Amino acid sequence: MKKACLVVGLALLSGCFLAPAMKMDEASAVDRGREKTRDEDFRIQDVTPALLARLAVEALPAPRLNDPLAAEAPSYEYRIAPFDVLLVTVWDHPELTTPTGQFRSPEENGVRVGGDGTMFYPHVGVIQVAGRTAAEVRKLLAERINRVIANPQLDVRVVSFRGKRMQVTGEVVQPTTVPITDVPLRVQDALAMARGFTPEADPASVTLSREGRTYRLNLQALYERGDLSQNWLLKDGDVVNVGDRSRNKVFVIGEVRAPQSRLMVKGRMTLAEALYETGGMEPNVADVSKIFVIRGDYAAPSVYRLDARSPDAVLLATQFQLSPRDVVFVSTYGLAQWNRVISQILPTVQSLWMLYDLTYRASVSARTGTLQ
Repeated sequence: MKKACLVVGLALLSGCFLAPAMKMDEASAVDRGREKTRDEDFRIQDVTPALLARLAVEALPAPRLNDPLAAEAPSYEYRIAPFDVLLVTVWDHPELTTPTGQFRSPEENGVRVGGDGTMFYPHVGVIQVAGRTAAEVRKLLAERINRVIANPQLDVRVVSFRGKRMQVTGEVVQPTTVPITDVPLRVQDALAMARGFTPEADPASVTLSREGRTYRLNLQALYERGDLSQNWLLKDGDVVNVGDRSRNKVFVIGEVRAPQSRLMVKGRMTLAEALYETGGMEPNVADVSKIFVIRGDYAAPSVYRLDARSPDAVLLATQFQLSPRDVVFVSTYGLAQWNRVISQILPTVQSLWMLYDLTYRASVSARTGTLQ
């Protein structure tokens, strides 16, 4: 009998180690944080109204970047580039205006700018036009043609913008190359020409690559708050890339009904939303006094703890804003873990007891000669 009790006791002890429950090692997290940060005050922070106020201040948008071309926008003028096509109109001289016939398109009747930035025009010869505005080229042509035609009336305009381009890539419906024209082109204009965002796009994660540097723009701020500082003026060679929202995830694990990762909607999600969208906490199993949010790297994570035993404390969860890659962990209630231990080892205990009972009956029968 004593041996059977010993076996049952060992089974119970082994069951404690095999209980299916995760545990937040608070002391280990604090020790790692203090070692990494060299801050002896590093600790797990309780979610309180004061903490929420401090986090709200820390989450304020970073100082916005100034558009380096903003000053040029009011007086913007397109400067001719190699490979553009110019149309020169000389009134009362159709042989100069439409040399290939009046039924041809303006582009066919135009003059192509060479790769070296020059163009040829009758009675003028070869002139340098790249880098000049249409008005400057018109003045130059008028001065040269005046030697042949008295007081010429002429106009110059670009009919095909081929020389300057920028690109739109990433999570847009139609990645495309957009020409830079005589109308100022901004980031939102370029995105519209690419037919807007895909469902997987993250408007808050748009990058602009220019001359070896990369700038981060938040188009979501433009759409939601009208922050025009995010709508930069574009120029030749720019690349606008729209990032995807795959990194805007939070992970909910522990004693919830459906542990999973959840995509944040427009980069926003509260702790309450994360718990609700995973089916809520497991009743009679979850320890509502130990709901953790783990943020940052493994060596020095920021750990926040919510004690939701009081119903009004749950309101704090509706105001606690999660960040991308946060881990939400709901601990297991101690008694629930013990119940799991019992449910795990109970079949083993029953089997051992039945084996002991049969063995005992058989030994008694052998000694007494009676059937037990």
